[in-house]
Amino acid sequence: MTGGRLIAVVGPSGVGKDSVMAGLTAALPGLHRVRRVITRAPDLGGEDHEAVSVAEFEARAASGAFAVHWQAHGLRYGIPVAVTHRLASGTDCLVNFSRRALGQAVAVFPDVVVLSITARPETLARRLATRGREDPAEIASRLAQAETPLPAGLEVIALSNDGPLTETIARATALLAPSDGPTGLPAALPRETTS
Repeated sequence: MTGGRLIAVVGPSGVGKDSVMAGLTAALPGLHRVRRVITRAPDLGGEDHEAVSVAEFEARAASGAFAVHWQAHGLRYGIPVAVTHRLASGTDCLVNFSRRALGQAVAVFPDVVVLSITARPETLARRLATRGREDPAEIASRLAQAETPLPAGLEVIALSNDGPLTETIARATALLAPSDGPTGLPAALPRETTS
């Protein structure tokens, strides 16, 4: 049996990763969306995640509960090790990732595809201001990080999310759907590899 792909979704804050991921899992029923463990309170909005304290996160990391974990924006993020079992069974898994942790992903998972979602700076600034989770200084910091390059040698699918969300999801579905998948869509369009 062929293993599944880990589809690592990356992009700057405010680019719409959660919305695109929700649309993808609705369009591709065989795709599993991974629920991350984060040291962020559940009432702060954002993605559906398992909220834990820093102490609990550290204990889980020490016990090997995460396949990959990292720190960003003052928070800790973990991908539960159970994802490796789903991948081994042939299930494609979609997960919100950090550019900085992609090196870990490649070392841990045999088949990693990066879905890099982009948007114009003015689009990002507007979305960050609308969601109301960051103050102006934090918004400026997140916008400055938006241009961080991806590590070399990765299979990358670039996807703009400046237009209507429905169009973005349709393009992403066409790019990610396997040729023999349940949607009957064509094989993925040409991808680029970072060098």
